Amino acid sequence: MNRVYTIIMALLVAVAVTAQPSWVKKASKSVFMLKTFDDKGSLLASSCGFFTGEQGEAVSSFTPFKGAYRAVVIDALGRELPVACMLGANDTYDVARFRVDTKKTVPLTIAATNASADDQVWLLPYHEVKNVPQGSIRKAETFRQGYAYYTVALNMPGGTASCPLMNEAGEVLGLMQQPYRQDDTLSYAVSARFADSLSINGLSINDRTLRSTYIKKDLPQSLEQAILTLYMAQGSLDSAAYDQILTDFIARFPDSPDGYTYRAERAAANKHFAEAAADMEKAIRVADKKDEVHFTYSKLIYQKELYMSNDPYDGWSLDKALEEARTAERINPIPVYRQQQAVILYAQKKYAEASDIYTTITGSELRSAGLFYEASRCKAALNDTIGQLALLDSCVAMFSKPYLKEAAPYLMMRAQALLEAGKFRQATTDLNDYEKLMQATVNANFYYLRFQAEVGGRLYQQALNDIDQAIKMQPEYDLYYAEKASLQVRVGLYDEAIATANECIRVAPDYSDGYLFLGIAQCLKGNKVEGVKNLQRAKELGDPQANDLIEKYSH
Repeated sequence: MNRVYTIIMALLVAVAVTAQPSWVKKASKSVFMLKTFDDKGSLLASSCGFFTGEQGEAVSSFTPFKGAYRAVVIDALGRELPVACMLGANDTYDVARFRVDTKKTVPLTIAATNASADDQVWLLPYHEVKNVPQGSIRKAETFRQGYAYYTVALNMPGGTASCPLMNEAGEVLGLMQQPYRQDDTLSYAVSARFADSLSINGLSINDRTLRSTYIKKDLPQSLEQAILTLYMAQGSLDSAAYDQILTDFIARFPDSPDGYTYRAERAAANKHFAEAAADMEKAIRVADKKDEVHFTYSKLIYQKELYMSNDPYDGWSLDKALEEARTAERINPIPVYRQQQAVILYAQKKYAEASDIYTTITGSELRSAGLFYEASRCKAALNDTIGQLALLDSCVAMFSKPYLKEAAPYLMMRAQALLEAGKFRQATTDLNDYEKLMQATVNANFYYLRFQAEVGGRLYQQALNDIDQAIKMQPEYDLYYAEKASLQVRVGLYDEAIATANECIRVAPDYSDGYLFLGIAQCLKGNKVEGVKNLQRAKELGDPQANDLIEKYSH
């Protein structure tokens, strides 16, 4: 009798161990089949997955999404629901988080703590079955912030990759990973907490994993990160995708001016100025910092008037841009808003007014080489050479010696101004400093410019060296030969001038200067017969100086 009782109890224990958990029926409603499609609508891949949130949030493996243009899930009731957007992805652990387009979903409860070795677990497949596969945890290795990667003593049935791995309480521990072989006695699962933690931030738009799927990506939840997404999207997405992000941003953050200003910039770039103006007015209405929006509006109008003035729009003008900049300054009197006014006044050729503004803000926190340079342009436009050079001196003085490359553009600008003012040796000094900084990028035109400064400063040997360098870099440009021959005549190097003039004629036989300087050099050397012949040829080619020289050397 005792033996029979023992056998019966053993059988009852075995049944209890393998009995179906009570939570299976309800939990099965959260598992679905995922299907993805390519750009032609053909089935690309399929997998399983499950809901983790009440608003359609779900997780699955990422592999089916690679190269996919569209995805749907088929829930436990057989309904086909489209995937609305990606919420995050990780290619290393092959998990994806996304949102399904549906009003309400029943999520699984994610276990708050990891399972331990020897804990009993169940694999919950898509569609309810009589006996869900059961196994035990062999190993729980942690990664990142304490998430678990499980090794499970369990033979996975086919088609159960990305199905949930459940604990005894009916909480989901992980997503089943695709097995190496179907007959493996060990299976693997990655933490469901990790999968559900995946999110999108402002830099995700350039995330290589997310970019490998063409399914729409969600905006970040925080306004700050969403604004960063807008900024990053401008240069990395095609126009249709960028327009969609703008639409999504405005729908999610209707009280943020950023969506309207970004959309206005986009509309203006496409010459839809009325739409851009309407969006900027909306941005002003909703903005807390209205001065910033007025400032942005001013810059937008200015850019349109500067670069697209042939595309008229009655509502915009440089006067309107100036009005917006002045409004911004009235709200918040900071120097950058005054600087914007100076920029617009310069474009309106109101150089004196622009100069007055620059004078007031060069002592502010905006003080910089660039600001002094802009101020010098006003003085140049007013023909105030002394004021122009003084401001350029202040500009270069913003850098200390030895100069770094940042000083190079301003050294060049001052050199050109000095050259125009007839201060040739000072111009040469600036050009020498520029060459030291930009040795790898200087070209023939640079050496020709310094040649001109050196000729003006009577630094003739340096000038000849530079014109030789220009010729070496651009050997087929006849002007350089003519300039060299002219200087050689000037300093009495007649034989050299004859050789250079002949090179000029070789390069450009129809160019009068070669014959002109050849004739002059020959005449000055005493060979007036040949010299006058070449001067006559220069005259035939239209040189205005040749006739007087012919008369001079013919007697």
